[in-house]
Amino acid sequence: MSVKVQNLTKVFGVQKAVNEVTFEAKKGEVLGFLGPNGAGKTTTMKIVTCFIPQTSGIAEVCGFNVETHPMEVRQQIGYLPEHNPLYKDLYVKEYLNFVAGLHKVANKKKRVDEMIEMTGLGREQKKQIGALSKGYRQRVGLAQAMLHDPQVLILDEPTSGLDPNQLVEIRSLIKQLGEEKTVIFSTHIMQEVQALCDRVLIINKGKIVANDPIEQLQNRVSGETIVTVEFLQNVSKNQLEKINNVTRVQKNEHGHWQLVSSLKNDIREHVFDFAVSNNVKLLEMRKEIFSVEDAFQELTK
Repeated sequence: MSVKVQNLTKVFGVQKAVNEVTFEAKKGEVLGFLGPNGAGKTTTMKIVTCFIPQTSGIAEVCGFNVETHPMEVRQQIGYLPEHNPLYKDLYVKEYLNFVAGLHKVANKKKRVDEMIEMTGLGREQKKQIGALSKGYRQRVGLAQAMLHDPQVLILDEPTSGLDPNQLVEIRSLIKQLGEEKTVIFSTHIMQEVQALCDRVLIINKGKIVANDPIEQLQNRVSGETIVTVEFLQNVSKNQLEKINNVTRVQKNEHGHWQLVSSLKNDIREHVFDFAVSNNVKLLEMRKEIFSVEDAFQELTK
């Protein structure tokens, strides 16, 4: 495993910011790390990246313990913090050359040029960082995180401040990096998680409340399936309640019927049979999928 965390705990005074957190992240995986503000996400990331020590528990990166081998851990990790710390008086290319020097990157000039191209900083490379928009500063932060070709990327709100076009580019880059590296990233944009992540980790009040592949999250939030239907003719609630395995019937805000059943029952075949036997035309039928946002709200409220 690229990242392995066991019973990780961090106490500030009397407050447990992180409470016995355990998870693993492997190579070739994009792991979404979600949670409300103050849930313990950033604290966990800071421990794994050797910025702060844990109170108890174990954290390892590529086999190196963060307590006993912090320098080796830092060599394996590229980190973009939530508040991107940059030297605003330096020019973009000057700053990246400086960071490459700190990491003792071989063939520094070539690597810096590669990162500038990869993150779309070509037109901005001769500007002072302080003169850049927030979106371009995020790109500089991403470039510095990837300069030394780390095995693990930890990104805290990496798309903050990006415009829609930049979002598409950076999401594509993160997806591409996730094919060969371990990527752990935190975000509040649920559509981003849905589009990018192989697995989702949700933390609430310092504890892990979900650790599931995207497609399994809906089973964590509901034991029900909802099928939305629209008929050309009028049908009654009483009629729909008699369909096999339907446990509840309600109308949504658009006037369509929502038929509820248990997860193990797919009622769409029975709905079709109902339409045929009652000589009504079925205009629409779709099975509703619970989103990451639904899961997040259910597990953290």
